[in-house]
Order: sequence, then C-alpha cells, then structure tokens
Amino acid sequence: MVTIHNLHFSYRSKPVFKGLSLHLEPGHIYGLLGRNGMGKSTLLRSIAGFLFPQQGEIGVLGHRPGRRQPAFLQRVFLLPEDFYLPPMELRRWVTLHSTFYPKFSSEQFYKAATGFELPVDGRLDEMSYGQQKKALICFALATNANVLLLDEPTNGLDIVSKGQFRKVMAGALAEDRCIIISTHQIKDLENLIDRITIIDEGKILFDQTIDAIAERLLFRLSYDPEEVARALYAESSFRGNALILPNTGGEESRPDLEMLYKAVMLHGERLNKLFSLKSTR
Repeated sequence: MVTIHNLHFSYRSKPVFKGLSLHLEPGHIYGLLGRNGMGKSTLLRSIAGFLFPQQGEIGVLGHRPGRRQPAFLQRVFLLPEDFYLPPMELRRWVTLHSTFYPKFSSEQFYKAATGFELPVDGRLDEMSYGQQKKALICFALATNANVLLLDEPTNGLDIVSKGQFRKVMAGALAEDRCIIISTHQIKDLENLIDRITIIDEGKILFDQTIDAIAERLLFRLSYDPEEVARALYAESSFRGNALILPNTGGEESRPDLEMLYKAVMLHGERLNKLFSLKSTR
C-alpha cells in the first residue's frame, strides 16, 4: 500500500533522510516513533505528497504522491500536528470539506464526535486546541481514506479523551486501510498498534511487529542479579528492576513500548541481531 525506496530528503543543508526504505501493508496500525526533529513529520508529509523526495521513490496506492492527482487525494488523509481551522461552525466546515472524500460518512463523524463530547454546533475558532484536535480526528476517520496519516494526534487531549482516541482508532482498522501514527507519547499507543518503526537521524533503527517483539523479548520485573546482568536493557525502580530479556523459554509478557524505545536508542544493533536469528519456537 505504501512503498518507499532509497528516499533522500534535506531541508537546505540539513539532511533528514539518506537512503530510507520502508514497506507498509494494509490492515495494520503502525506506530512511527523517534525523537523530535528526526523526520517523523517529514516522512508523513512526503507520503501525503506535500514534500518531494530529492532522490528515491514513494508509491502510495499505485500513485506518485507528489503528483497530487484527485484519485490519490480522495484516498489519503493527513492530520498534521500543527493546523489552522477557519472561523466557522463545525457543521459547516464538515459539509464543505467532506465533498472531497467520496467515502465520507456523516453518521460516522457525528458518532465519533458524540464519543468525544464535541460541541458539533459550536464555532471552530471558539474551541480549545484539544476540541479542534478531536474534530480533526473525527473527520479523518469519517473520510474512510485508505491511508490515514496521524501526526502526534494525542497532543492536546486529556486522559479521558486519549482513552476515547484509542477506542475509536481500534474500531477504524480495516483490511483495506493502512493507519500510520507518529508520536513521541509512546504510552498512548500501547494496545493499539501492531507494528512499530523507530527512526533516528534519517535511518530506521528498528522495525518489528508487536507479535515478533513478544516472541523474541521478555519484559518483567526482577530482583535476581543474574537476570539483571544478562538483560538487554534494565531500569531500576522501587518495585524492582524492570528488564528486557531474550525470550528463550517461550514465555508470554506484555511489551513495554517505552522501555523498548529506550533500549533501541541505546542498544539498537544488539536488539536487531536478536531478531535476525531464526525462531526457535
């Protein structure tokens, strides 16, 4: 659904991507993780056709995004981190913009808006940043675009709204839809995504499914100094040592994405070698 090959991109003299390649399939929610300023937003905007690669190719749904053809635009939606909404009623804004998306569902929009307790009769310019973000999330889902790109979608949302976001996103996945969520708030994506991609300094440091992570790695608390010594990553806390260990015994554990992210940033090569080994299960 999305294929990126040998992507090079720079802002003037500052290189962002140098030979990045990635393949994304439908039926998945991808978590795009990385430090601020390391290219997450640039990658999403390139997929949406707002930025143009200086070298390499991007293919989305059989289209070149940079050509911005109508058949492409009606099947892709980008929710940016920074946005501007005009001084008009939300209902009016939805009516005007929904015409660009043939599969737009008003019923779906207003159902999601109700779940977010959004004042649908209110004016956009009188709403808080969080309410505006909720409105855009509801609209993005209701477009039923095949490729949905969300850049830091939980910024500005309170704890209850973040829970509602996870709920509506889990219900939005379909076999013909690819959802990519860029964030640095990793905890907000747990129990939602099924594959994570970590980028840093224009390179992919780690790219694995949650199932593969659960198979290869063991996440648990331990006081055993021997386990601490052989851990791939360890954090001490008042509850004991939080560890990431090689999963050699086929045990089940819940992946801690925040810990995994830290481990990749510190020991990415070591972790990737573990995933390159053939499964013993």
